[in-house]
Amino acid sequence: MRKFLAILICRLATFVGKLVGKGTSMPGKFALKVCPDILRRIQKPKTVIAVTGSNGKTSTVEMIANVLKASGKTVAYNIEGSNQIEGVTTMMLNSCTWGGKMKQDVLLIESDERYTKFTFKWFHPSHYVITNLYRDQLTRNAHPEWVFDAIKESIFDDTQLILNADDPLVALFGRNRKNVVWFGLDHCSTDDETFVGAYHDFKYCPVCRKPLVYDYYHYNHVGKYHCSACDFKRHDTDYAVTNIDLANKEITLSGQKDKIQLAFKSIYNIYNTLVTYAICRLIGIDSKTVIAATSNYTLKNGRYIEFTIGKHAGTFLIAKHENSVAYDMSFRYAVEQGNPCSVVIIVDAVSRKYFTSETSWLWDIHFDWLNAPCVQKVYLCGKYCNDLAMRMTFTDVPLDKLVVSEDISAVCEQIKNKGDEHLYAVTCFSDRMKFLSSVNVK
Repeated sequence: MRKFLAILICRLATFVGKLVGKGTSMPGKFALKVCPDILRRIQKPKTVIAVTGSNGKTSTVEMIANVLKASGKTVAYNIEGSNQIEGVTTMMLNSCTWGGKMKQDVLLIESDERYTKFTFKWFHPSHYVITNLYRDQLTRNAHPEWVFDAIKESIFDDTQLILNADDPLVALFGRNRKNVVWFGLDHCSTDDETFVGAYHDFKYCPVCRKPLVYDYYHYNHVGKYHCSACDFKRHDTDYAVTNIDLANKEITLSGQKDKIQLAFKSIYNIYNTLVTYAICRLIGIDSKTVIAATSNYTLKNGRYIEFTIGKHAGTFLIAKHENSVAYDMSFRYAVEQGNPCSVVIIVDAVSRKYFTSETSWLWDIHFDWLNAPCVQKVYLCGKYCNDLAMRMTFTDVPLDKLVVSEDISAVCEQIKNKGDEHLYAVTCFSDRMKFLSSVNVK
C-alpha cells in the first residue's frame, strides 16, 4: 500500500509542479517520506546504467540515451538533470506502472557524486560509469578524495565498473578489482608534456603518497602516469581514442577502425563520446548504430549554444562556478580555435541552489589560457567582476584587454555596437539567462 501511495503522491506532486514550473525533485522527496525504501520496491529492468563524476554526467547521459533510442531500445532517464536521490526517485516513479514495474529496456541514471551512496543503497547498477574527479564546489564537496570516499560506499561486487583510466583517482576504484572496463585516450597531438594549470592535486600517488610521474597530460591531472615508488599506474584500456584530428573534427576509436565526427571539438566532448561508445557497445549495441547516433551529435542540454549579437557570431559555453577545470576547458577551447575572438566571463550568482559569496575558487582557474594573440578583449561581468579583475592581475593577460563591469546588459550593448570578432561567453547555469536574454540565440 505504501508503494502505491508513494507513486500516487509523486505523480500528483509532479503534475502540480509542472503548473508552477517546478517538480523535478520535490515529488521524489514527498514519496521518500511516505516510503523511504521505495527505490528498492520498484521493479527495475535488467540493464541499469549509472553515471557519476565531477564533470560530464549530464552530457554523457544525454548521449547514451540518444544512442539507446536510435537502437530501438526504450529508456528511462533523468532528462531534467535532477541527480540527487529525490530527483532520481521522481524520475523512476513517473516512469513505472501503478504497480511499480518499469517496462523500459534500460534505466539510465545521472547521479550526483555525494548522493550515489544514498541512491544505490536500495539497488545496484549493472553498469557504473565514473567519468572524472577533481575540485568541484569545494564549499559542499570538499577535496576530491572526500568525494572518492562517498562514491566508494556506492560500489558493490555485482556491478561492472566503467572507469576513466586517465584519471588516477578514478582508477583507484578499479585497483585489485576484476569486474572493470577501462576507457581512455592514447597519446595525442593535443597533449602537454608538462602540467598546465593553476594547481596540481595529483602530484602524489593516491596509494602510497610518493611522487606520481606523468608521461603526458591530456588536460589538468588527466593523462598517462605511474608511481615512482609502488606499482600504481595508468591501466591499459579496453576502449580508447587512438587519434584526434581536431581540424576535421574526427576521432578514431578501437584500433584505427571506428571514426566518429565531432560537432563540438573539445577534450570534454571526446571523453563523453568515448564513454558513450564504450557503454553502448558493452550492452550489445552494434558499432554502426553507435557511430551514426554520436557523429555530429549536438547536445540539447544547453551547455553549448550558438548566438549572434550585433556583427558578432558567438558561442556560449557552460562552465560550472566553483569548478576550475570546467573554466579551464572553456578557455582552452576558445583559444585553440585560433580565430580573433573576445571572451565574456560572468560571475553574478555563485550558485542557483544555495547562497554563497565564496570566490576563492577563482584562484584555481588557469586564466593564463587567455594570454593568447587571438584574444582581443576579456569582459569581466556580474556582481563579482572586481574579484575577477583582482584575480586577473595575477596573470600574464595584458590589463588593457580587460573590460570590467557589474552591469551585464551594458556590456552586451557595448559589444553589440563594436567589432565583429567571434565572441565566447563563459558562465554557469545560474547566470546564463542574464546573458542569453540580451543576444539572439540560434
